[in-house]
Amino acid sequence: VQLQASGGGTVEAGGSLGLDCVVSGFTLDNYAIAWFRQAPGKEREGVSCSSSRTDDTYYVDSVKGRFTLSRDNAKNTVYLQMNSLKPEDTAVYYCATPLVDYSKGYYSLDPQDYDYWGQGTQVTVSS
Repeated sequence: VQLQASGGGTVEAGGSLGLDCVVSGFTLDNYAIAWFRQAPGKEREGVSCSSSRTDDTYYVDSVKGRFTLSRDNAKNTVYLQMNSLKPEDTAVYYCATPLVDYSKGYYSLDPQDYDYWGQGTQVTVSS
């Protein structure tokens, strides 16, 4: 099982960035997946999650209306489109999966519920 995140960078406040997470070793459509972030000196925080075999997505309140998680199951890739970025969005962003087939709605945004992690990609938003 591997997850490879990319797409981070530096952007001014109000700008946009898109993150990609290419997964291998499992079929993306069959499992829950999520994006997390960790800012310096802070705990890892769940940003958005998606359950298996569904288009339902869930977001932490601080990014609702600005971030969008989507999947391309044919490419085994999950995306995080981030718009209207704020300096407080600055963090290392990670994709992760619990490798759990869960299609009953919201799974979890608790990092402890996820077992497989990508390497992280840095997002920096300047004011």
